[in-house]
Amino acid sequence: MKKIPPLSAISHTLLITLLLLSGCNKPQESPAAPAQPPAPPPAKVKIAQPLSQQVTEWDEFTGRVEAVNTVEVRARVSGYLEKINFTAGAAVKKGDLLFVIDPKPFKAQLSYALAELEQAKSRRELAKNELARAKNLLQAKAISTEEYDARDKGLRGTTAAVESATAQVASAQLNLEFTEVRAPINGRIGRELITVGNLVNGSGGDATKLATIVSMNPVYVAVDVDERAILSYRREAQKQGRKLEGTKVELALSDEQGFPHAGHLDYVAPMENPVTGTVSVRGVFDNADELLSPGFFARMRIRGGAAYDGLLLPDRAIGTDQADHFVWVMSPDKKVTQHKIIAGKKIGDLRVISQGLKADEWVVIEGLQKLRPNSFVEPEKITLAPAAE
Repeated sequence: MKKIPPLSAISHTLLITLLLLSGCNKPQESPAAPAQPPAPPPAKVKIAQPLSQQVTEWDEFTGRVEAVNTVEVRARVSGYLEKINFTAGAAVKKGDLLFVIDPKPFKAQLSYALAELEQAKSRRELAKNELARAKNLLQAKAISTEEYDARDKGLRGTTAAVESATAQVASAQLNLEFTEVRAPINGRIGRELITVGNLVNGSGGDATKLATIVSMNPVYVAVDVDERAILSYRREAQKQGRKLEGTKVELALSDEQGFPHAGHLDYVAPMENPVTGTVSVRGVFDNADELLSPGFFARMRIRGGAAYDGLLLPDRAIGTDQADHFVWVMSPDKKVTQHKIIAGKKIGDLRVISQGLKADEWVVIEGLQKLRPNSFVEPEKITLAPAAE
C-alpha cells in the first residue's frame, strides 16, 4: 500500500512552487541612467577692440638690385700686359689708370707716322713753289697750259698726302693712348681677369676682357607689376596731377625688417608683357653707403593709394572657413559668435578689415582653438599696438 506524505510537507512544497513562479513573472528593473558630465569651464581668451588708425596701403614685389652702369673693361690694342694698377674690389674714378699694355711698338709707330707727315709736308711745299713758278712762266708764255695743270694737280696730290699722313699720326697717337687702359666710369672694379705678361687682343669683338666696373650710387631695382595694380597707380597719379614716374617706393633687403630705403619710380615699360600680363617698372635708390650691392635680392613696395582711416587686427585673430574669413566677437554676456569679414592688405603685423567689423566690438585675439558658437568665455582685455608701416 502506497504511503501518503503528511499534509505539512505538501503545503511546504506548494509554497516554494508559488514563490518560484512569482519570481519568474516579476519584471526586471532597468539599470540606472549614467550621470551627465559637468559642463566645461569657460575658455580663457584674450580680447581686444580693433585698432583704428590711418592706413596707407602698399603693394610688395620682389626683384634684385641692379647697377645703373656696368662696363666691361676690354683691351683696345693688342700687346703684352705690362702693369696692373688697381686693387681688386676697390673704388675707382673715371680716368684712373687700370692697366698698361707694352707701349714700345706703338711709340715706334707714332715716330714713323710723324716722319711720314714731315716728308709729306716737304713735298707739298715743293709742289707749292713749283706751281708758283709755273704760274709766272705761264703768264710769260714760257710753258704750256698742260704743264701748268700738271703742277697744279701735283700740289693737290701732295696736300692730300699731308692730310693722310696727319690721320696716320692721329691714329698712332690714339693707339699709344690705348696702351693705358683707364676707368670709363666711377664705381667699383672687380678682380683682374688676366695677369701681367699675357698677350691681350684688342681687335673688335674678340677684344680681351680685362675687368668689370659697376657703378654703386645710385642703384636700380626692377620688378614686374600686374595690370590691375598699374592701372590703380596711374589713376592715383592722375588724381594728384602728376605722372606715374616719381611715385614713392621703398626697399628692404633680405635681412631687414620694414622698408628702410626710400626711392622713387624712374621708369615704366611702354607696353605690357603679353606672356606674363605684367608691366616692368624700375625704382631708383640712393646708395651712398654702398649697402645695396648689385645682384642682391630685394623687396620693393609701391604706394597703392591715398591714406584712409581703417580697422586693423592681427592675422592670428582671423579664421578661415573655405573661401570666407571670420573673427570671434564677444557679446556683453560673454558669449562668442562668428562674424564674417573681408580681409584687406597687411600693414606691418596687422591686417586691414575692410568689412564686417565695428570699432567698438571685442574680438578674440588669442585662444581661438577651443571656441564654439555661443560658448561662454573668460576674457582678458588687451590693447593692440599701432601698426608699423
